Formats: sequence, structure tokens, C-alpha cells
Amino acid sequence: MNNANLVTARSAGGEHFSESYGNFTLSGRRLLPPLPRRLKHAPLVIAIHGGTYTSAYFDLPGYSLLERAAAVGVPIIALDRPGYGNSTPLEPGTETIPQQAERLTPIIGELFARHGDGAAGIVLIGHSIGGGTVIEIAARHPTWPLAGIAVSGVCLHTPPESKGAWESLPPGPITDMPQGIKDVVMFGPADTLAAEMPALSHQAHSPVPLAELLDIVTGFPARAQGLLGAVTVPVHHRLGEFDKLWITNATEVRDFGAACVRAPRVDAQLFSGAGHCIDFHLLGASFQLEQLAFALRCGAEVAMQR
Repeated sequence: MNNANLVTARSAGGEHFSESYGNFTLSGRRLLPPLPRRLKHAPLVIAIHGGTYTSAYFDLPGYSLLERAAAVGVPIIALDRPGYGNSTPLEPGTETIPQQAERLTPIIGELFARHGDGAAGIVLIGHSIGGGTVIEIAARHPTWPLAGIAVSGVCLHTPPESKGAWESLPPGPITDMPQGIKDVVMFGPADTLAAEMPALSHQAHSPVPLAELLDIVTGFPARAQGLLGAVTVPVHHRLGEFDKLWITNATEVRDFGAACVRAPRVDAQLFSGAGHCIDFHLLGASFQLEQLAFALRCGAEVAMQR
């Protein structure tokens, strides 16, 4: 991905980083309260963004999951997936969700080794393609201490026209979704948004590997039931009421939760009053606090099992 094409986001509070992890570079944003300010038994939260956004998705002014997490004493890192920001890309055409999970799984373990002092395991938060990546990682049963996953903007089935829509984007391994189209598909009705949205979200915009867009509408739905059935940690799932990228109704969300047959606890709900990017709606703060409450419960459960 050509980083010269990226929009530089104004970070709300996170520290930008770009570091080497083995043979790969990982970039992103992090907000790690000093140990005395961390809530006891809080996990380390790793947030994974969706397609067409960088890690800035989680750190825009007024909508920052990083700031909300740090305010309650939860350490958090929002990483750039391969090919986003300064993170080392995958080979062109191979940027599928399983390949993303394979690249990120050992790196997340190293992130925990570097920044997980005192943390009660790891909780992964993923949005959209990032949510699919989180599910793929959890289904692999990583060796590091995964305590739970919270995913949004991802479900079981995409509308039949989705594949054709992605294939109609400009050709090439990296494509750039026109902002006007993106604003329509990523957001709910105008009355669910503050005046600065969706314009503020453009700061987190990025070109996207076409392979991951095609995988989320074809490969992932075919794998989803099996992947969810392999997850053995608590699951938090939200799908926006006005999400245009998935078949969106209460039955789909119920079936998503029912597929998590090995998870010890599942909270799957349709989230009213928001579109695909729930974080950027008027109810975004409420949604993010739900995710953080879930993460804190996962951390406490880990502590109780020790």
C-alpha cells in the first residue's frame, strides 16, 4: 500500500508507534496507563480496524476508544493491519482474512510480552474485516492468554450484490473506495449522527487491498459457522441496525450467537440507532463502554480462575 495516499489522522490521545516484530513492522496507536493507574485485573485490549480505515478508526477526537479505555484504567493498543499505516503488507493478492490472522497472531503475542505487565490476558476488539480477523485468530487457539473477543460490523451473510459491488471498484491489488459511496454504506441515517460525521471519519480513511474486500463477502461467510464453533472464549457481538454491508436482522444476530457453541458466554445483539461503523454514531460512546465492560469482566474471570 502506498502510504503517501493515506490521510494523516489527528490522534485524539493515542501515541503513534512503528516497531519491528521479527521480520515485520507493525504500526498503530496505543494508550498504556502507568501500572499504578491501571484497573486491577484489567486485560490488555488489542483493537483491530476494518477495511478502508487505519488504526485511527479507534482514536478520532470525540470518538476515541483509546481514550475511553485509558480513562477507566484499561491499557489498549490499536494496531494497523498488514498493508495499513506503516505495517508490512502481505504479498499482493494474498491479503485475505486468514492470511491477516496468520501474520498477526504471533505479533499479538509479542505485544503482550512487551506491554502486558499486570494484565489479565488479552481481549481482542475487532470491527468489520477486523472483526473477521479477530474471529479467525480466536478459532486458532493462540498460545498467548486470550480472555475474550468483542466484534462488530460482521455477521454471517452478506447481501448477494456485495461481491459485484466490490468487483466494480477500480482494478488493481489496492483500491480506493470513493468517499461518497463509503459515507452511504458505513453510516446510518442522518439523525443517528452528530454534525461532524461522517466528515470527521475521513481522517481515518485508507486505500484497501481488494483481496480482503472480496474475502469478507465470499470466503468469510463460508467459513463463519466453523470458525465461530471453534471459539472457546467469551464473545461479545454487535451489528448495527442500519448496517448495509451485512444481511441485518435479529435472526442473523441470533444465529451468529448460536454458532458459538464452545464459547462459555455469548452476548450477541442487534444494536439500534447505528449503521456499520457503530463507533461513529451518537450512540458510539455507549457502544464502546459496553465493549470495555465486557473486557473488564473477561479480565476479572481470568483472575478468578488463577
